[in-house]
Amino acid sequence: MSRRGLLGASATGLAAAGLTTAAPAGAAAPAAPAARPGRRSARPEPGRSGIRLRWLGNNGWEIRVARPGATPATVLIDPWLTRFRTGTYSEEGADPGTRLTVDRAAIDRHRLRADQILVTHGHYDHLPDVPHLAATTGATVLGTESHANMMLALAGPEERRALEDQLSVVRGGEHIRFEGYSVRVLRSLHSMPGPRARVPFPGTRPGGPPPRPRTIADLVEGETLAYAVTCEATGFTVVNFGGSNFSAADLAGLAPDLAMIQPGGSTVHDYVPRLLSCLDHPPYVVPTHWDDIDEPLDEPAVDWGGLTGLRKAVEAASPDTRFVVVDHLETFTP
Repeated sequence: MSRRGLLGASATGLAAAGLTTAAPAGAAAPAAPAARPGRRSARPEPGRSGIRLRWLGNNGWEIRVARPGATPATVLIDPWLTRFRTGTYSEEGADPGTRLTVDRAAIDRHRLRADQILVTHGHYDHLPDVPHLAATTGATVLGTESHANMMLALAGPEERRALEDQLSVVRGGEHIRFEGYSVRVLRSLHSMPGPRARVPFPGTRPGGPPPRPRTIADLVEGETLAYAVTCEATGFTVVNFGGSNFSAADLAGLAPDLAMIQPGGSTVHDYVPRLLSCLDHPPYVVPTHWDDIDEPLDEPAVDWGGLTGLRKAVEAASPDTRFVVVDHLETFTP
């Protein structure tokens, strides 16, 4: 497979082929029951969902959850702020030998806080900044055994001490209640690009931390998760997919109000129509992972080429769904 094929076909190819439109620790004590799984909340007026989203680029999100009588909770998904150059969306594609970089000063400039950090998979544009953020925020970190082992291998001494106390290893299937909100962990799948439909940098890292990762190829997928976050006060649920693929069986009974989904999915059968059908056609779709990650986070996002195709696919499959594009570091309150 070419370097370009490691993380997908060309942007044009993904837009055209993948989006055809076919026609633990910190958990809260028991509280009042949240909305029943599989039953969408009574849709609140716009701006009153109790959820505020801020896009941190790529699949990075800050989710603020309102909690009556308490300060809002903050949940981070795949926060990756370093954005070292990889050439991922160039004609040549990412070089597997690209050295990993964690720019702690760049991370700290964003002054993030977090109660939980949710890791969808182990690749270089999702996981490397998490050990530092865990140490600086004190957040509980959810991920698979492989994600945990790779983070421990990446971490400096202080970061490792924090992670050893703050990691919560999950597999998918967990539904965890925290004060004022819950997190549902969903088994999911990574995109499988290229003519042979192969997961880029596949593999797992069970049994303990591997040797320190040095290059982007050293951070393997480590299994993929999706996450649903529900505001207990309103019942409003958002779901995030870290790859342009999904496991339909693991979405049974899930009817989110807002879905964060990716462009791509060129080898996934009826990717967008099937996904939106599984999710019972959510009122909102917010695209994620659509920006060229070689471009700066503090400037407007540069579409790698999949955004228009995703919009058209959503419009065709779910005409009543509102497609909301959030730019770098901007917020949206549904």
